[in-house]
Amino acid sequence: MGGYPSNNVRRAAVAGTWYPDRAVDLVAEVEAHLALAPSPLGLGPLVAIISPHAGLRYSGPVAAHAYSLLRGRAGLTVVLVGPSHRYAFDGVAVWARGAFETPFGLIPIDEPLAERILAAGCGLRDDPSPHRDEHCLEMQLPFLQHLVERLRIVPLMMGSQTRDEVDPLAEALGRALAQRKDVLLLASSDLSHYHPAPVANRLDSLVVADVGEFDAERLMRRLEERPEHACGGGPMVAVMKASRLLGARDAVVLRYADSGDAGERDKSRVVGYLSAALCRPPA
Repeated sequence: MGGYPSNNVRRAAVAGTWYPDRAVDLVAEVEAHLALAPSPLGLGPLVAIISPHAGLRYSGPVAAHAYSLLRGRAGLTVVLVGPSHRYAFDGVAVWARGAFETPFGLIPIDEPLAERILAAGCGLRDDPSPHRDEHCLEMQLPFLQHLVERLRIVPLMMGSQTRDEVDPLAEALGRALAQRKDVLLLASSDLSHYHPAPVANRLDSLVVADVGEFDAERLMRRLEERPEHACGGGPMVAVMKASRLLGARDAVVLRYADSGDAGERDKSRVVGYLSAALCRPPA
């Protein structure tokens, strides 16, 4: 398997259900979403993005607004931080060696950076098990792999997403990535789940405001009061705080929508989606 031991290759778990399992069909869908998501002008150097992780037909139009910023990028390592939906655990599980497989082929792990992240803070461990059936990071890969030549990744899965987990992770990422200019942070999160659209939009507007004002601490407090604001709230806060440590000063909300804006357009029980960019000041 591409020179990797089979147990170090993470097979695609949701190809053929959440997104197409044939490369030609996947390219077509990714490009269709990107075509409707022009890149904003005037942003400074990109440090991080926030992107949703539902089925591609639902969250793809929102995610594309963040991924459109990566057209023409090459030689990039993306550190992906997402929430565990299927396994309960404390700490942060890192897939530190090998590769992830998609219909586009294998994406190698940036193993030296993974080791540096593991060594940079407490609560992080080399543990592939929570990753194997999880969709939240896999749903980022079709866009990344299609757009970025010579892509490498470091996948991180958060368990409890408490403050005691979020803050050490942010500090570890800040230390480990401080000397790397070819790295992008990515937080994978959907927002509220299964409310009528007017309720969901009101709840989500609070999180959108926290992100747009780059107020990670206010978002953390909001999530401590009502965790249901976002399924990946911990990854969002950790990436926002790490981005601050890496020089980001500007947060730009690129797109908000809900699942009722796509597919069957059912507005009775929706999931909220957000894409955003965290940037250093323009030169």
